[in-house]
Amino acid sequence: MVDRLVNSEANTRRIASVESCFGGSGVPLAVPGRVLVGEGVLTKMCRKRPKSRQFFLFNDILVYGNIVIGKKKYNKQHVMPLEEVSLDSIVDNQQYRNGWYIRTTTKSFVVYAATSTEKQEWMAHINKCVEDLLRKSGKKPVENHAAVWVPDTDASICMHCKKTQFTFIQRRHHCRSCGAVVCAGCSSKKFLLPQQSTKSLRVCDACYERLKHVPSGAGEESAGSATGGVKHNASGHGLAGDSSNDEDTDEETTSPGGESHDEPRFYGDSSVLSADDSQSTIATTTSSSTTTVSPSQNPAVASSMTGSNC
Repeated sequence: MVDRLVNSEANTRRIASVESCFGGSGVPLAVPGRVLVGEGVLTKMCRKRPKSRQFFLFNDILVYGNIVIGKKKYNKQHVMPLEEVSLDSIVDNQQYRNGWYIRTTTKSFVVYAATSTEKQEWMAHINKCVEDLLRKSGKKPVENHAAVWVPDTDASICMHCKKTQFTFIQRRHHCRSCGAVVCAGCSSKKFLLPQQSTKSLRVCDACYERLKHVPSGAGEESAGSATGGVKHNASGHGLAGDSSNDEDTDEETTSPGGESHDEPRFYGDSSVLSADDSQSTIATTTSSSTTTVSPSQNPAVASSMTGSNC
């Protein structure tokens, strides 16, 4: 179905509409062979709190951004090559439901859908696009991914020394290798993690000692496996956030009013586009799935609305 959409007028209009919504803050998305497979709102675990983000799934990239004006404008565009993407489902607990990890070599985080059905749809479509892309390119799946950061709210004291209490003066720091929240004293060193940056990055003392003694090129994989990663438990603690803080801001101002939740749209699901769909693509593409998820439909969203502006 994706192949049949490649040169369709509807696909061209949809991609143009996405570019328009990002405006000058985004990069051009229209390239030969690219298809917009689906779009919708997901709740993304950021460093400080969960926030609604607009996601666009193409057959070769995954794009998301902050919602500035619901259904009309987005910024802070992030483009993730699907060749690097790996997904892992998260078991529901008392506080968070319908979540999964999105991992890449440079950035990893957790997202939540409003319902289990939407989670299944998103994961199935993303995995299918990744499989098709790897099969066509002949490449192997990426094995080393960036660590997923522990959210600030899940650590009131340093996760290593267990002594330092975080305050306005005593800042939190994240180890770029394992994602743990540590104090300045426990993360005074830097190490080169080639998959994440060309510059040396802050790592905790434990990871630094491990990284010094592993073969070149295997450092990140060894450090990640040694820490065991971030785990979920029944109480909801230990939830993973974003592996960077570059877009954890309160800039988004979604449309006011209690709008109902719109389900995500996956365009490859329909074998034939109706004439009405083709004519109304520009007007309806962004309006079909960019409404903020109602807190009552997902506890993760409900928690993100408490005491925040997102």
